[in-house]
Amino acid sequence: MTFTTPWLLLALLALPLLWWLLRVTPPTPRREHFPAVRLLRELGPVEQTTARTPWWLLALRLLAAALVIVGLAGPVERAGGLPLGQGPVLLVIDNGWSASGDWSARMLAANAALDRIAREGRRAALLATAQDPSGAPLVIGAPMPPSRLRARLAVLQPEPWPTDRAVAASLLRHWHGRGVVYIADRIGSPDPAADKAFAAALARLGPVTEITEPNPAAQVLLPPLTEPGPSGGRLIARVGVLPVPVRQTATILAEAPGGRILARFNVSIPPGATQGEAAVPLPLELANRLDALRLSDSQGGSPSAAGVFLLDERFRRRPVGLASGDAADAELPFVGDLYYLSRALGPYADIRQGDLSRLLADRLAVIVLADRVLPAGPEADAVRAWVAHGGLLIRFAGPLVAAHPDALLPVQLLAGERTLGGALTWGRPEHLAPFPRTSPFAGLAVPSDITVTRQVLAEPSVDLDTHSWARLDDGTPLVTSSRLGAGRIVLFHVTANAAWSNLPLSGLFVTMLRRLVELSAGVAESPGQAVLMPASVLDGLGASETPGPAARGLAADRFTVTMPSPLHPPGLYGPENGRLALNLGPALPPLILAPPIRGARVEALDGMVRERPFGPPLIALAFALFAADLLIALGLRGLLARPAMRAAASILLLGVIAVPASSRADIAADDPALVTRLAYVVTGNQAVDQLSRAGLQGLSDFVNSRTAATLGPPKAVVPGRDDLSFYPLLYWPVTPNAPAMSPAAVTALNRFMGNGGIILIDTEGSDDGASGSGAGFAPGSGAALQRLTRGLAIPPLTPLTYENVLAHTFYLLRDFPGRFDGAPVWLASDPSNRNDNVSPVIIGSDDWAAAWAVDPDGHYPYTAIPGGDHQRLLAYRFGVNLVMYALTGNYKGDQVHLPAILERLGQ
Repeated sequence: MTFTTPWLLLALLALPLLWWLLRVTPPTPRREHFPAVRLLRELGPVEQTTARTPWWLLALRLLAAALVIVGLAGPVERAGGLPLGQGPVLLVIDNGWSASGDWSARMLAANAALDRIAREGRRAALLATAQDPSGAPLVIGAPMPPSRLRARLAVLQPEPWPTDRAVAASLLRHWHGRGVVYIADRIGSPDPAADKAFAAALARLGPVTEITEPNPAAQVLLPPLTEPGPSGGRLIARVGVLPVPVRQTATILAEAPGGRILARFNVSIPPGATQGEAAVPLPLELANRLDALRLSDSQGGSPSAAGVFLLDERFRRRPVGLASGDAADAELPFVGDLYYLSRALGPYADIRQGDLSRLLADRLAVIVLADRVLPAGPEADAVRAWVAHGGLLIRFAGPLVAAHPDALLPVQLLAGERTLGGALTWGRPEHLAPFPRTSPFAGLAVPSDITVTRQVLAEPSVDLDTHSWARLDDGTPLVTSSRLGAGRIVLFHVTANAAWSNLPLSGLFVTMLRRLVELSAGVAESPGQAVLMPASVLDGLGASETPGPAARGLAADRFTVTMPSPLHPPGLYGPENGRLALNLGPALPPLILAPPIRGARVEALDGMVRERPFGPPLIALAFALFAADLLIALGLRGLLARPAMRAAASILLLGVIAVPASSRADIAADDPALVTRLAYVVTGNQAVDQLSRAGLQGLSDFVNSRTAATLGPPKAVVPGRDDLSFYPLLYWPVTPNAPAMSPAAVTALNRFMGNGGIILIDTEGSDDGASGSGAGFAPGSGAALQRLTRGLAIPPLTPLTYENVLAHTFYLLRDFPGRFDGAPVWLASDPSNRNDNVSPVIIGSDDWAAAWAVDPDGHYPYTAIPGGDHQRLLAYRFGVNLVMYALTGNYKGDQVHLPAILERLGQ
């Protein structure tokens, strides 16, 4: 504790004088009849003495005076000092991507530093080391009073790109103040030389206080890899970390469109390692639907733009069916029609082989036919319909196709085949010509040793060039294509084996097939140097938002070499059917610590807390004591007998006892029978229980501010021990390791539901690192949910839709997200009439408590994924609907059926 004006404490020396002055009390007046004739008779020499003030009243007055003196001296709790030198103080804050994980703590530390600067009566300036989204250059603002600087600090946010310490170092060289407060992230920037120059520039400015996390931790998502295999592979997620001497664990969420979490899994990083990897535990069909991989922060991780890896078409794998005209010899080594195809496509696609009718029954993106004729009939009609609905049909020529061309070809073929080179011909084998600019193969290098000895020829036509994606040196087509409905047909005019050309023996063959498979999902055909405009970008916390005015387009061939910045923020670029992702993680160097600042005083980030002045409460207490002293003095002098004085004394007495009365009200408010409140089931996991309390407190505050309901603080309950009948809504987070409920707890919960209570079961309450099931539940929570709810009278469930009364009890909602979005919400399909048709249980996995939670400083500790603030608002609105559903029952449903009700009542 310290004092802002300690010299006022000298007034305490005057307390002895005050004692001497206050110890005399005038005598109480005495009422006497005063007849004039007896004036002289009653007159006598009477000696008068002064009355003494009671010692306890004197002590009361001295205490009140001391409280006034101490209060005016400005006592401050949790005050600390900063070695700030003289003149204005420079507040430097790292607000790059690595600062987002503990941003609330950084803002708390910055405000605590401003408290100390203001107490010393000095001015301050602000330097943020990362550019803001407007693209404006870094500047050091003019020194100003800390009260004004707080407004600028309030709008500061972490940015989704690295700090620019090179520019910051040059600005520091022109700063003439003495004293720096540096709130550092301690993560090295992409330019190590700039980090050293920045540290040296700070050290030259005099006393430096560095406020940082003693053990910084940062995690970034690196580009996924593909695990090869004979029938395809899996996506391998990779995480980069700061090397530490202990094992680290990163939790990754596999996110589908709309933010639905399809899987959650852990990546283990060995001690001292900088990377770790793990396979995405999803079947190929689900892996192809992923929109992003995201580092989870629900268990203390760090949400940031580097913790999100957006997946574009370059990372999707598609099922490919293979069929041959000669099924018996299709896989013969080196000569079979499918031998080279299966090996070329295996690392990039899920290969399915078999009869064409069986392939058509599967959900395939591509079908490859090697010398397979499709005569007119039901089979050709089925293939035509499949292509028209968006399928990609790739065909290879051969003796059968040359002899019997069918109608499902991109161009009309001439009968027979053309022979180039050989013992009985004058010609020579032809080489490949460079690919046209309009071809999906544009930009691929053509090896000079690839030759073609046979081919089928297309019948000449005026639009043959528009259908040709690859040609030979003599201009004849090698690959042709045409659209059919929403799909496409592609023909290689050579065989899929090495009989007609050595193309299948080359790496070019693999690349060509991969580009064709990519077309099955509508990837823009060879964007090349085309400039793609940003469609959606990430903010500093990794949430999606619309591009800002400074965002510019980026050439398609620059995505792998561009560092995200205000001009090119991380996100998705390009049209809907051909978007590319610019991610922050791949552009960052391996994570290292920034160099220390020589001579800096280091303080822990969590040790910087806001100062709390308690002078005003002391002065208020002193005035309450003065009021009490006035009442006592009036009583001693006998003046309280008059009605007016009694009324004034009563008013003063009410003011004096206001604080104790409020304390008694707080005690009464703790009684659940007197105040409506929400409750949560204690899990025994301290982190989960704290999150449940913070979430329900945030929801209660939102309900109190938006509705006529008045909710008290949430209550932790243990079913079977605590009486649940006082609570309308019970929040129950499911943890994987939670033990089964006791018979008493099961009985209490069944009684609670039977009497009209509602249980909200949230399976997103934990994270054990097991693979997700794709059903929307947290890993491990499916088994835990079955174990915990065994014995409960849970009715048959159905997904919640916008037609249910819960979707419009207060707000009209179509989505019911929490911290996550996309998972279904389940409730009773046929609620009992006994409970006003209200479902006794609601089950979901969107982690609502994390979306509702608010920390003591009013910040949201968890990011809403993927919708950010708008998704959080919808989560709050869903919470309001839940509370109204629990408090009012199905009255909105009654309003819907009001005409039928009136008719039934005979109105």
